[in-house]
Amino acid sequence: MENDRLKLQDPRQQYPTPPFSRQPQSVPGLAQQMDPQPDHGETSYTGCGKLVGRKALITGGDSGIGRAIAIAYAREGADVAISYLPSEEKDAQTVIQVIEQAGRKAVALPGDITDEKFCQKLVSDAVASLGGLDILVNNAGAQTSYPSISEIPTEHFDKVMKTNLYALFWITKAAVPHLKPGAAIINTASIQGFEPSATLLDYAMTKAGIVDFSKGLAKQMIEKGVRVNAVAPGPFWTPLQPSGGQTQDKIEKFGSAVPMGRPGQPVEIAPVYVLLASQEGSYITGEVYGVTGGTGIA
Repeated sequence: MENDRLKLQDPRQQYPTPPFSRQPQSVPGLAQQMDPQPDHGETSYTGCGKLVGRKALITGGDSGIGRAIAIAYAREGADVAISYLPSEEKDAQTVIQVIEQAGRKAVALPGDITDEKFCQKLVSDAVASLGGLDILVNNAGAQTSYPSISEIPTEHFDKVMKTNLYALFWITKAAVPHLKPGAAIINTASIQGFEPSATLLDYAMTKAGIVDFSKGLAKQMIEKGVRVNAVAPGPFWTPLQPSGGQTQDKIEKFGSAVPMGRPGQPVEIAPVYVLLASQEGSYITGEVYGVTGGTGIA
């Protein structure tokens, strides 16, 4: 069956455009409660064997960009383990079903990545369940909008640092001994790492850190034949946004400020993660790929 997503069409009208309805959710948010429903590629992503036999671990794989990556990797032939918070189990089980429907092994690994011991166990469990590890995608993130630095609680700041930076460090450190030449590490940064919003001060800090971490680690890991890259999304329609990542007035017009005039759908960024994981990206390391709807990264 022909994939309508890949037909020649005006990208500005390919997916829903603002205004959107207000839709507050509690943290961490669920994709199934969003309106309109995000497109993660459940029916729109068609693989062509670019990752046959690979074994991937994706953090934050229950919804949003992580979910789209998991679906794309499975459709490309990879076995996939996803990590997520226990409260995201409903979304996670949907992803597990899609991976299995693609004929690939799916491994569900719920837990809290702000705990170092869990991060270490996450990697060891993924390696044991998959029979190895070829692709690590550090995608999970925490984001909450605060109008002023004076309103950011220390407890929240600590959570954002541990989720976005500490966990990335702990998981990568645990994964490195298992990665063989040809393996890939891909980290999710953000346009916020280059053009920080006034209301996302702590989140933007971490995303800038992820950019530098990725570039520095790439120089270490290429000595082992392992490539490291980062992807910097712009506004994407994921549960991170209505569950506190943006204020509800910003949700109504989310994505309208970029040249494309709309937010990206998770499936639209998944092919970049496929490229960076596959052998087609064999000469790509230490790079940051912006997918921003036309805003670009500097």
